[in-house]
Amino acid sequence: MADDDARLERFISGTIRSVGNQLSEAKRAYSDGKRAAMAGLPRDDDGRARIVCRRHADRRAVSLDEAARPECFDPDHPDCQGCVEDIDDGTIETW
Repeated sequence: MADDDARLERFISGTIRSVGNQLSEAKRAYSDGKRAAMAGLPRDDDGRARIVCRRHADRRAVSLDEAARPECFDPDHPDCQGCVEDIDDGTIETW
């Protein structure tokens, strides 16, 4: 009987953890989608902004922070600074 209780406890604990992870992911996707929409950028299925990175010249799906800066933003890099300026101006290359 104790083995059954332990298995049930592990099952419930694992299920609760899984639900918590799914909720966190849903909140992040909602927040990403909201920020990308406010910046007027196209989004992927997870709500991340679809931009072309000026620094690495590749397509990226990125989360944006409250200031509409991509998560990969490096304030000391001129290409990253230009990327944020392009987002602000509405001229960022997207896909």
